[in-house]
Amino acid sequence: MQVVYGIKGLKTHAKLCLVIRREVSGIRRYMHFGTGNYNEITARLYTDVSLLTANADLAADASLFFNTITGYAQPARYRKLAAAPLTLRERLLELIDGEIQRVGQGQPARIQAKLNSLVDPGLIEALYAASQAGVRVDLNVRGVCCLRPGVPGLSENIRVISIVDRFLEHSRILCVEHGGDQQWFISSADWMPRNLDRRIELLAPVEDPACRRRLRFLMDACLGDTVKGRCLQSDGRYTRAYDPASQPRRAQETLWHDAVTQARATEESEKGNFQPIRPANVNKRSEP
Repeated sequence: MQVVYGIKGLKTHAKLCLVIRREVSGIRRYMHFGTGNYNEITARLYTDVSLLTANADLAADASLFFNTITGYAQPARYRKLAAAPLTLRERLLELIDGEIQRVGQGQPARIQAKLNSLVDPGLIEALYAASQAGVRVDLNVRGVCCLRPGVPGLSENIRVISIVDRFLEHSRILCVEHGGDQQWFISSADWMPRNLDRRIELLAPVEDPACRRRLRFLMDACLGDTVKGRCLQSDGRYTRAYDPASQPRRAQETLWHDAVTQARATEESEKGNFQPIRPANVNKRSEP
C-alpha cells in the first residue's frame, strides 16, 4: 500500500474513489464521486449524495486527477470535471453567467443550489447579478449564508431556505436550467474562499437521466420543506416556512420514506435470485 499526502499548501477535500479492473473487454475504470467524507461514523448522521459511474470521459479525468495530486503529472484541463483551486470558481461563474445570458434571450433560466455554506463574495455578487437580470435563484443553505435575499433592486428573485432536522444536511448540488435542458452537478465544495482557493475540490456533472430525476426529487423536497425549513429574510432573520393553508411537507421524512420503499422493493425483487457460493467464500472444511 502506498500513502500519498497530497499537494503542499492545499487540503485535499475532494471525494473520489477510482477502481481500475482488467475485464474481458479490456481495462475498465469505475468512479465514485461523493459530496461527503468516506467516514462510517459521520455517515450515520450526515445526508450526502454520490455518483457511481464508468463514463469514459470522467474516467480519463479521474485518472488525471489522481496523477496530479500524487505528483505524477502537472495540472491540465479536464474534459468534464472542474477542480479547485484552478477551475472550479471559473466554472461556477460561467454557469451563473450562462443563465444571465439565456434570460436576456428569452430562454428559461433558473439556478438551484444546495450547500452547507455560502460565503464567497465573488459568487454572491454573481448571484445578485443573476437576480437583477431576472433569473430565479433558489438556494438551500444549511449553515452560514452571507447573501441577503429579497432586497429590492438587488436580490428580489433569490430565495434562501435552511433545514435543520434529525440528520445533518451535507450534500452540495447545483442545477442550472440551461434553456430548458437542465444541467446537474454534485460537488465536495461549499461556496467559500477556503474551498475554492485553498483546497483541492471537485465538481462533477450528473448526466444519467435516472440520476437526474433522483436529484430533482431531492431538490424539490428540500426547497419545499414547510416543517423544518426556515426562510432567510432580507434583514438576516430566519422565519418559519410553514404555510397553514397547505399540506405540511418535511423533506427528511419524505426522503426517508422513499429510501425505505426502494430498499424494500429491492429486497423483494432479489428473493427469487439464488446466489452461488464462490470458492473463495467456502470454508476449507465444509459440514457434511
